[in-house]
Amino acid sequence: MNIRPAVASDGVQAAPLIKIVFDEMEIPEIMAMPTAEVDKVFAEAFKVPAYRYSYAHTVVAEQDGELLGVCVGYPAEAEDHIDDAFAPFLPQVGITDGRDLFPDHESFPGEWYLDLLAVKASARGRGIGTKLLQDAIVRRGQAGDTRVGLLCDLVNPKAQALYSRLGFVEDGQVRLFTHMYRHMSKSTGVEVAK
Repeated sequence: MNIRPAVASDGVQAAPLIKIVFDEMEIPEIMAMPTAEVDKVFAEAFKVPAYRYSYAHTVVAEQDGELLGVCVGYPAEAEDHIDDAFAPFLPQVGITDGRDLFPDHESFPGEWYLDLLAVKASARGRGIGTKLLQDAIVRRGQAGDTRVGLLCDLVNPKAQALYSRLGFVEDGQVRLFTHMYRHMSKSTGVEVAK
């Protein structure tokens, strides 16, 4: 298995993995769409580098040309405008009234925010999520980021156990749509220059 930065052409395989998390979040607009349409929209949006769920913010786990998992993240200070590039796609997901698809603020200040971690159902239980998460922490430390933060649904004890095992600790809670999430963070081991 190879963990590598995504490329724009990964979108067709990445979109169904991204949708796994959308389904867990129960996003009304996404739930109302046929799966093939959701995958098509997000595979196209994946090619737009400035967008939240683009190749530019994604690392993938790949084996023999098949994407088994994805990890998506960005600096917290980018969150306020991370979805601006998705505006042309909003009508395709049924939003025509000026709203954003993701109206809630997720990240905490000063962190690199791990927005999404998903593993293909047929590949679960093989440590792929753990490897992607460990890779993200190392990459962010090498890039000079001091903290990695993420959200964990309160009703997802398996994910919480994984994050805790890797040293993430709860430091707050956030509501997204109708779900409450633990905000968890971890130091990358990089010291801030004084």
